[in-house]
Amino acid sequence: MRLGLQFPIFNVPHGPAALARTFGRTAQLADEIGLYSFWVMDHFFQIEYFGPAEMDMLEGYSALSFAAALTRRIKLGTMVTGVTYREPGVLVKTATTLDVLSGGRAYLGIGAGWFEREHKGLGVRFPPTKERFERLEETLRIALQMWSGKVAPFHGRHYRLAETLCHPMPLSRPHPPILIGGMGEQKTLRMVAQYGQGCNLFAFAGVEAVKAKLAILRGHCERFGRDYAAIDKTVLDALWLTRNGGPDSLSPAQLVERLHMWAEAGIDHYIFSARHTPDPAFFELLAEVVPQADKLKTAVHPA
Repeated sequence: MRLGLQFPIFNVPHGPAALARTFGRTAQLADEIGLYSFWVMDHFFQIEYFGPAEMDMLEGYSALSFAAALTRRIKLGTMVTGVTYREPGVLVKTATTLDVLSGGRAYLGIGAGWFEREHKGLGVRFPPTKERFERLEETLRIALQMWSGKVAPFHGRHYRLAETLCHPMPLSRPHPPILIGGMGEQKTLRMVAQYGQGCNLFAFAGVEAVKAKLAILRGHCERFGRDYAAIDKTVLDALWLTRNGGPDSLSPAQLVERLHMWAEAGIDHYIFSARHTPDPAFFELLAEVVPQADKLKTAVHPA
């Protein structure tokens, strides 16, 4: 099982002047102990789950580019970009730039978007749900066309591109993996099967709910002739590690038990958010878990 870390809180001790050092060191420690992936939310205001909107928040792709310069192996992505925030061609070019400058380590994490307040606050149009999903599907098609090397017009209902030119091309082959966030059965999971290389589900929904979503994803894969095993099945969780565990934390052994549970449920890639300060003790404990996670095999459930 692969492990990933999400950095969700940019309010750090000593304020913005210390943010580059704190964020950068966190990315470096995640890389050094062998985590597979490092993620930031793609928001412009903080979301309610983590705190008030007025908390510090960095733009996602700029932050990942900074992390890319400080790391060597770890994969980098947004968890996830709202399709409404950037025009599709600009978004694909941005993700391509991250991939090239990181040496082929970028993900394109994407979803339909949901945070209406930041749209209104910053003057970004917030279409109805149906239209956001239509825009998501067109953006996925545009990304695949740009990354195919085909330079041609794209004419969709919402987007019209005169020429899908993308140079340099990504270093990732055939392109940066597309991870689509959300648990919608008829649209989101269908688009994962049709266009994506990964899905992101929510741990708080519970193991049985996640297993049910994966069964639906498998059905979509069968309809589109996709290899279900080739889809990166990810789940997003939140945790904190201490040596002996406690009411609000897990011990390394307890985390390994949790990883066993998710592997048995069919998850390939466990992504978690944790407190923002790069506490060396946290990463020392996490380093004990990484080799054990590497040995876990994802269960393959029958259709």
